[in-house]
Amino acid sequence: MDVETEIEEYISCLDERKQSEMRVLHQLILNLNTSCKLWFLDGKNSENKVVSNPNIGYGIYTINYADSSNRPFYQIGLSANKTGISVYILGIEDKTFLSSNFGSTIGKASITGYCIKFKTIKDINLDVLESAIKYGFEASKE
Repeated sequence: MDVETEIEEYISCLDERKQSEMRVLHQLILNLNTSCKLWFLDGKNSENKVVSNPNIGYGIYTINYADSSNRPFYQIGLSANKTGISVYILGIEDKTFLSSNFGSTIGKASITGYCIKFKTIKDINLDVLESAIKYGFEASKE
């Protein structure tokens, strides 16, 4: 099965509100980086055990591990969860950047070093989220 089909199946299995919001966010991210690599992680480990929520990924950058190994991964991630939606912005060196630059204007969201989590897109300023995602694509370019 190709990645686009996996993504569509994932979004289609969500409740109606999350389906609609995930489609809006998916299109927003694709519009920001029209040629980005798409990823789909089903949330299962090598033993087929569920270890996380499924994730849609966009773009590519290399994670450099402490043991000097490297692994490609996505730059931006999107995932529905029990309480809402998470947008992951990976590859930003300064773990306070998202909070200090977008936290006061994004609306009702919790922000960590790499994640913006919110209950519904009605709670956030989509223009601010778009700016954060744009920054993420630029900051983690190879």
